[in-house]
Amino acid sequence: MTSVRVRLLKWLIGPILLINLAVASLTYLLAWVPAQIAFDQSLADAASALASRLIVGSEGPILDLPRQAEQILRVEDVDTLYFVVRSTAGAVLAGDSDFPARRGSEQGAYDGTMRGEPVRLAYLSVDAGHGLVQIGVAKTVRKREQVRAATVRVLLLLETIFTLALVGMIWFSVTNGLLPLALMRLDLSKREAGDLAPIDGDKVPYELAPVVGAFNELLDKVQAGATAQHDFLADVAHQLRTPLAGLKLQLEWLGERHRGDPDTVRSIGLMLLSNERMIRQTNQLLALARAEPSHFEKTRLEVLDLVPLIEQVVQYFVDAAARKQIDIGFDLRPTAVSGDSFLLRDLIDNLIDNAVRYTPEHGTVTVRCFPDGHHGMLVIEDSGPGIAAHLRDKVFDRFVRIDDKSSGSGLGLAIVRDIALAHGATVTIGDGPHPGGAGMTISVRFRG
Repeated sequence: MTSVRVRLLKWLIGPILLINLAVASLTYLLAWVPAQIAFDQSLADAASALASRLIVGSEGPILDLPRQAEQILRVEDVDTLYFVVRSTAGAVLAGDSDFPARRGSEQGAYDGTMRGEPVRLAYLSVDAGHGLVQIGVAKTVRKREQVRAATVRVLLLLETIFTLALVGMIWFSVTNGLLPLALMRLDLSKREAGDLAPIDGDKVPYELAPVVGAFNELLDKVQAGATAQHDFLADVAHQLRTPLAGLKLQLEWLGERHRGDPDTVRSIGLMLLSNERMIRQTNQLLALARAEPSHFEKTRLEVLDLVPLIEQVVQYFVDAAARKQIDIGFDLRPTAVSGDSFLLRDLIDNLIDNAVRYTPEHGTVTVRCFPDGHHGMLVIEDSGPGIAAHLRDKVFDRFVRIDDKSSGSGLGLAIVRDIALAHGATVTIGDGPHPGGAGMTISVRFRG
């Protein structure tokens, strides 16, 4: 996966670093060449000073340089100065006899070696009447190397500071330029499941407008598909309820007519049981369609007390619990929540149905509701087999059952999840309250 940030940084920082390196090289040359010229000029000045001390005598040119003047000429804090005065024949008239000979006709100053140490040399030819006299001056390059090293250190420091400053500015600029993308991603990540509202194109830069437009078109298509699926589900569930109710009545009537035939009664009982399961699943499908978060209208929310809703729902499970000798307990305290009464009944119905369905005989089911600060809590505890920790997130998906022995359709907890999302509530599954964590606890936390 490529990164826009990395590509921008690569194409911005790379060329700028190359330009910065070229500027640094040019700056070094501009700083060093004048210094080198100044060093060479000092050698030329020393050679001219020696030339001015030449005297042409009867025996030829001689250098009139007192010892004190020579000492002054040679004294340097860092470098050592050497000189020589040679005749045309190459005889040394004054100075250092081991001074390097001139390289042919080379003009200007050049690098050489004297007494095992690098030096900078310069020669000056002077007409002394009886022929040309060559004056050579050499100086060690210690000070020059110190100046070069100081120049390089300063340039490296400045270039490092400038480079870091440029990289920081580029990084800040790229990050700031990509901020609209980050804000759009943050906005999308904050959306709840099923929120297919289009992205506001007025809040994005011009360059992102085509992307946002294409994304909004995709959201419209997904919304249309979800609406069609929702409508189909609701229509099918609604259409099935009437014939299933009629079928139940006919089976009950048929059972009354054939009470004397055990086989017929048993077959009709099995058909009634299947019919009950179909009715239950049809009602769940209808509840699932009503609970779809993307189709839920927030205007339907009103302040309700959970206690009467629980009392209404639990009546439908008294007989089922009694047949399994399950002890249903209650701890109900007035708990005000903002919600839709029909959907909250479906949520409570599915939670209690799951608890009674999966709790074995002689088990216990406890329903509790209570205020918790600014929140409302609904808690269902049972002594059933519970749900393994690694499966607790998966059971909220539609048509998911934890094992083949489960008799449900896998829709109950999916309905609970959708209704909770529509109300801005959270559902969590935990261990049961019994010793060793046996059983299961499902908690619904409503926003205040």
